Amino acid sequence: MNAPHPATDLLDEQHRTTCALRYRLDGFDRDWSVDTNLRPVEYRFRVVASNGASYRGRLDRVRREMRVRFEERLAERTRVAQELHDTLLQDLLSASMQLHVAAEQLPNDSPAKAPLKKVQDLLARVIDEGRNAVRGLRCQDAASSDLQRAFAGMSDELDVAQDVAYHVVVEGRDRPLQPSIRDEVYRIGREAVVNAFRHSGASRIELALEYGSRGLRVLVRDDGRGIDNQVLRSGSDGHWGLAGMRERADRIGAGFRVWSRDGAGTEVELSVPASVAFATEQRHVAAT
Repeated sequence: MNAPHPATDLLDEQHRTTCALRYRLDGFDRDWSVDTNLRPVEYRFRVVASNGASYRGRLDRVRREMRVRFEERLAERTRVAQELHDTLLQDLLSASMQLHVAAEQLPNDSPAKAPLKKVQDLLARVIDEGRNAVRGLRCQDAASSDLQRAFAGMSDELDVAQDVAYHVVVEGRDRPLQPSIRDEVYRIGREAVVNAFRHSGASRIELALEYGSRGLRVLVRDDGRGIDNQVLRSGSDGHWGLAGMRERADRIGAGFRVWSRDGAGTEVELSVPASVAFATEQRHVAAT
């Protein structure tokens, strides 16, 4: 009987030996996939990926749906603004005028003078806030001009006190936005600025627009008294500004963050991805 040849034994051992290959697509696979039926020879690992027409079609559909929702919301806001102006604000103005007449008829030493003056001041503030709300609902600045001009015009719209410094700054190259996205960005930024003027007690308020390759960022900063942690977490009764801004951001797929601390001011940040925000970005994606 012939003895086994050493070379033959080595070849048989190579055929009996197998190797293991583990692979995983990060961001998609949760676990490793393992292939243990590989012999120790040279292999070529090939991967083909495609986002193709299905992605472009989905993007176009989402864009059309957002445009329809934007038009519907614009029509609804216009209707609500008209009703507020024609009913609630007119009634408040009438009540304020009648109260003024009644107060004028009282003698100067009447004990009712001071309480009536407080009610008059309260009505005046409510009417002023109502007018601002109606103006905000009907405002077309966000749709008819650039965001910088729209935000800068808020100082005149809100009758900003002279001791409050308000600035709008722009970083990066201004890029056209999708109309529906531009509208939501303006509403969120406007709400943040209005809150800063009304509630922060700040001496300086700044709104920054940052146009970057990854998207659009809107930062509203103030040096005011800050927001209580409980209000940051769950809001306050009757005030839904923070919740409303978060909901608007969620609707357009944007990130929303609020940082604040007692006595250290507040910063509101909105981050909109480039594929959502920029009209040129969406046209580029659709053409590829």
